[in-house]
Amino acid sequence: MTVTPMMAQYLDLKADYADALLFYRMGDFYEMFFDDAVAAAEALDIALTKRGKHDGADIPMCGVPVHAAEGYLLTLIRKGFRVAVCEQMESPAEAKKRGSKSVVKRDVVRLVTPGTLTEETLLEARRHNYLTAFAEVREAQALAWVDISTGAFHVMPLSDLRLGPELARLAPSELIVSESKEADLREIAQDFGIALTGIARSAFDSTSGEQRLCDLFAV
Repeated sequence: MTVTPMMAQYLDLKADYADALLFYRMGDFYEMFFDDAVAAAEALDIALTKRGKHDGADIPMCGVPVHAAEGYLLTLIRKGFRVAVCEQMESPAEAKKRGSKSVVKRDVVRLVTPGTLTEETLLEARRHNYLTAFAEVREAQALAWVDISTGAFHVMPLSDLRLGPELARLAPSELIVSESKEADLREIAQDFGIALTGIARSAFDSTSGEQRLCDLFAV
């Protein structure tokens, strides 16, 4: 079925962030569509409307004003959602220079998770907001933690048996683990009220990590 250029753009962006709500910037609002809209409307207690049709069915839609987005983001994060923030990378006037029906260029500029909040208004002034990562490479295991708002970073070797006590001590907002360990650590994360994020095992490979750093800094 043919979709509008705007909706085609939305679907392309959403495909890259399937596990997050997509805050799609449209003027003075961040709009959400389809299942994102249904979930966000319920979580935020805002109106669920509709916009056009897709595959013969109405497209659910809801939105929040950009000027008040921080409060809505905090509510969603506290309820366990991840949010991909998609901004307009040009003005409508600039888009029209490419043709009267050109869609404004948009891109995701930030993925907001419990451990990556940096806005002072969303953080507790007297409490660190730690993002932690537990890695297991061959026979070695380690826990790293960072407060992105301050830049404080630490790492320590530890065993599975020490992971629980250290998480209790640090009280992090989010724990990143290899997808292969996600099921094993889900219970402990839930016990401590920590958001658990599983990523590909290759992300913990030291050789791959060194190559990514070289690519990043063009070493």
